[in-house]
Parts: sequence; structure tokens; C-alpha cells
Amino acid sequence: MNGFALGSTLLGTGVEFIEALTIVLAVGAVRGFKSALLGALAAVVLLAVLVGIIGAPLVSVMHILWLQMIIGLFMLLFGIRWLRKAILRYAGLKALHNEAESYQKELERQKAAGKSGGSFDRFAFATTFGGTFLEGLEAIFIVLTFGLSSHSMSSAILGALIATVVVVLLGVAARRPLSTIPENTMKFVVGVMLTAFGSFWLGESFRVTWPQGELSVVYLVATLVLVSLLLVARAKRVVASSQANIDDHSVEVHGR
Repeated sequence: MNGFALGSTLLGTGVEFIEALTIVLAVGAVRGFKSALLGALAAVVLLAVLVGIIGAPLVSVMHILWLQMIIGLFMLLFGIRWLRKAILRYAGLKALHNEAESYQKELERQKAAGKSGGSFDRFAFATTFGGTFLEGLEAIFIVLTFGLSSHSMSSAILGALIATVVVVLLGVAARRPLSTIPENTMKFVVGVMLTAFGSFWLGESFRVTWPQGELSVVYLVATLVLVSLLLVARAKRVVASSQANIDDHSVEVHGR
């Protein structure tokens, strides 16, 4: 047993798995966990098949830079779209989503459609599949790197397995609290997460050197939240000012 290989792989793959878990939980909380989990599971199965067929050269064969570009662009576009809608809603420029009303409408739609109405969400599936596949591929690279360099592949694999178990348990524990968060807030969180991960992966595909590596995702998230809150506050002031002008004009008209 090689302690260095085990510990390094546990920490390295743990970071990758937590990033994948973040995407799965965020998308699942908004779009539904069934399709989100299916996407993640499909990515894991595909990676397992590729490892079994190709083996160690998998990372070089898949050309991770192209994957980062395609998946990063996909997540960035959808993330910006969701973030924009969330900002408009919080600013009062777009009607807040009524969860109860939407639930009732969806219930009536499903009843009208009968059992033939499918519940498969292609967007949730594609998003979690892409995120899990990319993070899983990077995790495989970490296992191979530390396993081969330390001549102890079994220790590296054990570290990855321990990280997998820990992250899965974290996901199970976090799922219930997430379900209590309002949908509009959750969509804002998803928009921020997808935009941050999309920006990071797209930057890596263009060989951008991020300060402190993958920790830059945290900085991107913090920056996006701060900028979004500033935009919401500014938009609210503009809306309030416009409404005040309209009220003053109405008072003047009625006074005459």
C-alpha cells in the first residue's frame, strides 16, 4: 500500500467528484433528479466501458481539450440564460415563477396526457452527462498519473473508490436540504454554477492559466454572485425611480 498515491488520488479525485456532484444536485433540484441521475450514471457507465476497452491511453485518445470546449460552451450558454432570467425576476422586471401554479398546471397536463406523457428531461440528462463525463475523465487521469508514477495502481484506485463513497454520501445528505429551497433561488444557483463551470472549462480548452487551478471556480462563483446582486440592486432602483415618476405624473394629471 502506497500512502502517497492513496492520499493524493483521494484528494484529487474527490475534488473532481464534488464538482460533478454540484452539477448533478443543482440541475436535479430544478429539473428533476431522475433525468439528472440517469445522465450521471450514463457517463459513469461510458467511462467504465472506455477504460475497459482502451485502458491507460484513454485520456489522450479522448482529447480532453475538445471535450472541455464543447461541454464548457454548452454549460456557459445555458448558465447565462438561466442567470439572466433569475436577475430579471429578482429585479422585478420579470414575473416571479409561481411554483404552486406551475405544479397545478403540470399536474393537469400530465392527467390530460395520460400515462403516455414522458418525464425524461433531455436538458438535465445532457448537462449532468457532460459534467460527470468530463470530471470523471479528469479523475481517471489523476488515478493513472499517481498510480503509474508511484508504481502502485491499487493504492491509487483505492483512493478514488474512497473518494467516490464519501462524495456519494455527501450527495445523499445534501439532497433533502436542497429540496426545501425555493425554485427561483435554486434556478439562480444553477445559473451561477453552470456559468462558472462553463467559463472555467472553456478557458482551460484555450489553455488559460487559472490562478490556483480548479480553486478558481470558487472565485468565479463569488464574482458572479456579487455582480448579479449589484445588477439586481441597480435594476430595482431604476424600476422604483420609474414607478415614482409615473405616480407623480399621474397625480399631476388628476390634480388638473
